[in-house]
Amino acid sequence: MNPLGQLVVLFLVAVVAVPLFKRAGLGALLGYIAAGVLIGPHGLGVVGDVDNMLHISEFGVVLLMFVIGLELQFSRLKALRKPIFGLGTIQVVSGIVGIGGLIMLAGYPLTLAVVLGCGLALSSTAFVLQLLAEKKELATGHGRLSFTILLFQDMAAVPMLAFIPFLASGGADEAASWQEIAYGVGRVALIFGAIVIAGRYLLRHALRFIHATRVREISIAATLLLVTGTAFLMESVGLSMALGAFVAGVLLADSEFRHQLEADIEPFKGLLLGLFFISVGMTLNLGAVLAEPLKLIAGAALLMLIKAILVAAIGRWGGKLNGISAMRLGLLLSQGGEFGFVIFSLATQLQLIDRQLHEQLIAVVTISMVLTPLVLFVFETLVKHFASDTRPPFDTIDDGKTGAVIAGFGRFGQISGRLLRSLKIPFTALDINPDQVDVVRRFGNKVHYGDASQLDVLRAARVGEASVFILAIDDIDASLRAVRLVRQYFPDVRILARARNRRHAHLLMDAGVRWLVRETYHSALLMAEEMLVSLGREREEAQEYVRLFRDTDQRNLVRQHEKGLHHDAAKILQSSRDAAEELQRLFEEDQDEDEKKDG
Repeated sequence: MNPLGQLVVLFLVAVVAVPLFKRAGLGALLGYIAAGVLIGPHGLGVVGDVDNMLHISEFGVVLLMFVIGLELQFSRLKALRKPIFGLGTIQVVSGIVGIGGLIMLAGYPLTLAVVLGCGLALSSTAFVLQLLAEKKELATGHGRLSFTILLFQDMAAVPMLAFIPFLASGGADEAASWQEIAYGVGRVALIFGAIVIAGRYLLRHALRFIHATRVREISIAATLLLVTGTAFLMESVGLSMALGAFVAGVLLADSEFRHQLEADIEPFKGLLLGLFFISVGMTLNLGAVLAEPLKLIAGAALLMLIKAILVAAIGRWGGKLNGISAMRLGLLLSQGGEFGFVIFSLATQLQLIDRQLHEQLIAVVTISMVLTPLVLFVFETLVKHFASDTRPPFDTIDDGKTGAVIAGFGRFGQISGRLLRSLKIPFTALDINPDQVDVVRRFGNKVHYGDASQLDVLRAARVGEASVFILAIDDIDASLRAVRLVRQYFPDVRILARARNRRHAHLLMDAGVRWLVRETYHSALLMAEEMLVSLGREREEAQEYVRLFRDTDQRNLVRQHEKGLHHDAAKILQSSRDAAEELQRLFEEDQDEDEKKDG
């Protein structure tokens, strides 16, 4: 069949299979994989060149990682470094040791155990993130921990691929190997440094110039060029294309083009990810599975059991998840991944494993992917029926009047709630932490479990009927999502926002918030006033100094935002220095006036 005919069949089976599987409650991923099995070389044989299709479709994973990078500012990524490198390292090492150890106990050599351990310890980034996105669980505790572990796995795949040829050489020519490694590290550092420098200092100016043309298709082409170019550079030095795209996304996460870039990428990302999962289905050799069905299914089940136990333990004790969330994490990361395909193909080329074992391993990884959503479906069904600590997406919110909606009912939001309750003014309070909800309810507070950064929760809370929306959410990203939704869907509701810090305040201003307060700012000013009194100043004098400081700082905060300085670290630093000089001048002028009065 010619390429156009293949494309027609590919779209046809996807359009038929995905809705059927979604309606059956099995998810879109299984629909895509089933479509791939049907039209692949081991099914109807409509598409024969699976390797080429898989390589092209991997670009969907690249686009996915770029979009994820856009959601992660560098400061947030820096804050995640401990779970990424800590828990990520524990997961990969324990997976290699656990799986490789069992293989050695079965009587196989160390070399084979290391290769299989490396390939099977890695999970599927695209598969897991797509599952989380479908279930709207990316922002949950197990969703965030899944992402951090998967990110480390993508980085760990690079040294694994570099180490496997060394196994094939048996350690010969060690000096030459180390020279090659040093050369490779230098190339990687050079390319990585170039991407970081370009992203920090050149890309924004280039994007500003391109978007100024107001030609939509050129803006989209520029976005695709950015992602493909970064992926190509990373692949040229042996690094993961997805990792390169992720780095590019992180570098642009603080830019004013973040949301536009995400909108440009979204249609291509979804289509190519679907193609990727279809390609995964094509790799499944039905003949090999039907020849040894029990052996391969048992192998996939054993792999999932080992990884689920190890990952759940890491999530429970290392990630501080509760039991059910830890089990969800374990099941989510229990399958083999796309990097397993790459590692096993390389090992086959180096004759570390034979062709038959290679086909069996590909079948085991693919079967584990197929089983993952099925196992999760069964698990969620059991949890709904038997677990006492699970909740629906949000509590049922009683009908009635509401003067205010408080999003986030922790130590900050409770102050507003207590005052409203004392004045008998009706309000609705939302909090995403079920433990917090249970605690504050014991004290007679009427608070509901729900994520205020989700539109259906805001509608259930009748935000549109409220006079004021109190944004007291602790998590910065969640608070920004909530305020954007309120601004878009409930524009007549006044927003009073809590800002964690100066940076958060600027981001809230970007989102259209007109009134905000920094959470520790006024208490810090009160302490500063008392400090000056303790140092011998008169109370009125101390209050005047604090007032001057507050007014100057507020002017500087607004000025930095109006001039867009908060997107440039160097400019905001200079602005802060200018404000400090202005404040010192005001203090000196105030002292001169006092001296003249005394004189």
